[in-house]
Amino acid sequence: MKDVFFFDSMLTPKIITFVYWLMLLGSLISGLASMFSQYGGGFLAGLAIIVFGAIGSRIWCELLIVLFKIHENLLKIANKSE
Repeated sequence: MKDVFFFDSMLTPKIITFVYWLMLLGSLISGLASMFSQYGGGFLAGLAIIVFGAIGSRIWCELLIVLFKIHENLLKIANKSE
């Protein structure tokens, strides 16, 4: 707990993983709603929402995680030189 309060460990990557799963669930629900609703755009539009929503969510979350990995590696380099 001390690591979190004094910013020795990053909490945000754990939150990003949770947000990723929420985004996947959201794209699945919106895609299914689009597939089977009267005004949703049809089956192919719903399928596209599911596929591209999952891919877009993954890319966005990976880009955020990369920033934190860069930070971790820079900390390792800084600690190695001391």
